[in-house]
Amino acid sequence: MTLPVPAPSPAPDRLRHTRSSRLALVVALAAALLALTGCSAEEAKHVAVLFMPAPKSNDAEHIAAFWDWMWLAAWVIGVIVWALMAYVAIRYRRRSENDVPVQLRYHLPIEIFYILVPVILVVVIFVGTVRTQDAVAADDNLTPEHTILVTAQKWSWTFNYEVEVDTQDKARKVTAGENTVFDTGTPKDPPTLYLPVGERTSFELRSPDVIHSFWVPAFLFKLDVIPGRPNHFALTPTEEGTFAGKCAELCGTYHSRMLFNVKVVSREEYDAHLKELAAQNSGFAPGSVFATEQAGLETGGTE
Repeated sequence: MTLPVPAPSPAPDRLRHTRSSRLALVVALAAALLALTGCSAEEAKHVAVLFMPAPKSNDAEHIAAFWDWMWLAAWVIGVIVWALMAYVAIRYRRRSENDVPVQLRYHLPIEIFYILVPVILVVVIFVGTVRTQDAVAADDNLTPEHTILVTAQKWSWTFNYEVEVDTQDKARKVTAGENTVFDTGTPKDPPTLYLPVGERTSFELRSPDVIHSFWVPAFLFKLDVIPGRPNHFALTPTEEGTFAGKCAELCGTYHSRMLFNVKVVSREEYDAHLKELAAQNSGFAPGSVFATEQAGLETGGTE
């Protein structure tokens, strides 16, 4: 009589590996669940808008819409890839010790697929980016109601309100207007930029030293400030409030303290602020290498 041969027991190393994988998966799921349940209401709101600040200007709507579409595309691609991975892992899993998949030197249809799909994705993203930029730039052709010269210097900001710009000049020459006033700050005392709500403002960007970047996250827009290369853009704030601004280009020692605030206020409050500035900072201050070397400030040097 032939006795049945018992099936070989799994190797101890394989058992340990399987148990470790399951334990790691359980720990990861528990950590993710704990992180989600620990989110505050503010953090949950941030997640709901896909980690993008709520748009506070008219042009920001174009950028926010493009951001949402990119997230949707990423999720669609991710779901397809995860589904294919799961299908392959289940359909072609090893069923015995001697079960070895067919070995191929190449697979032309799959290789073509892997080339075409990324190219199509890049083209779609490129077209979407260009269309969004065109939508934002089209609004830049509108006549602004206010013009502000923004000078980024090591390591703070100078804001000249109600300046005049020669748009026929290739360098977009900026000069003082009849009612030009200015405000400036230091790394220790950041300045505040005032903007009237619902009115279009043009920003002329200049730098006397190194490359900086003018960024107000709430406007979903930033633009480099390059020495010798004037830059400009325009937008219309759509909501009153106080928002943070900063330099988004690593520019030197006090880059992290190159901050400013933005106050979007009513037209009445905006006019009142310019009158306050006229009492002490009347005139034109184009900016200098050090923020505290400008007109209206008594101390010299920087921090």
